[in-house]
Amino acid sequence: MHLTSFLKYLEFEKRYSPHTVESYRNDIQQFQDFLQKQFETNEWADVTPGMVRSWMVSLAESGRANRSINRKISALQTFVKYLMRRGFLAKNPLRKVVAPKVGKRLPVYVQESQMESLLDVMKFSEDFAGVRDRLIIELFYTTGMRRSELVALQDQDIDLEKLTVKVMGKGSKERIIPIGPDLRELILRYRKLRDEIANNGQCWVTESGKPIYPKLIYNIVNKYLSMVSTLEKKSPHVLRHSFATHLANEGAELNAIKELLGHANLSATQVYTHNSIEQLRKVYEAAHPKS
Repeated sequence: MHLTSFLKYLEFEKRYSPHTVESYRNDIQQFQDFLQKQFETNEWADVTPGMVRSWMVSLAESGRANRSINRKISALQTFVKYLMRRGFLAKNPLRKVVAPKVGKRLPVYVQESQMESLLDVMKFSEDFAGVRDRLIIELFYTTGMRRSELVALQDQDIDLEKLTVKVMGKGSKERIIPIGPDLRELILRYRKLRDEIANNGQCWVTESGKPIYPKLIYNIVNKYLSMVSTLEKKSPHVLRHSFATHLANEGAELNAIKELLGHANLSATQVYTHNSIEQLRKVYEAAHPKS
């Protein structure tokens, strides 16, 4: 009962994406199933720190990485705080639980030369699908938006006079991202071709005029990145990482990158400084006599 109300809270009050809400559901349900099986209880009032640690051990023994275990513990912590705020739980059973340490995962990104090859050398077809696909690639790379943000984009969110895109990010946080004049021309070409197929008010549509779906967007990005990169991962998020990394490598201020990405705090953005330092290291080793 409490899990259902908690998930509604995440969806309607916190404005979390369906994917994020489903992740919370799975993690909490998995722990509750463990409680029932190992300790024959499904009451959160009965939960002790030892039970949580026992679950963590079972996850590690099953091959779960520390990062995955941390995410699950974070889901439990959020749920417990919700229960305590609403008076459903008197004490925090995770108060003495220490999450396992994880190394900082560096973002995977496409090299600038590879993006230049894709956007400046490679020829996209001039039909609807080709123009749409190029626009999707360019929007990801020139704005750093997330896949869910691109799917939710509407025509009115793009101001072709001011050359800006209004993006609704996580937690319903709105941000404005600048775009260039070349992208304006591509948007106009796309809209003209799209309206010949379907004029149903949708920003993104398939070749049959139906609303676009996230998997298709992933497939489009994967297809074109495969033409220029040998990276194992070729997703829209890789283009987001590429956007931020290339800005950092060119000397953009970290706070500016943070605002463009829609990060809640600077610590989430600082991971991109590593790639920038690596770029500086190459310059140093090539130019300094004592390197």
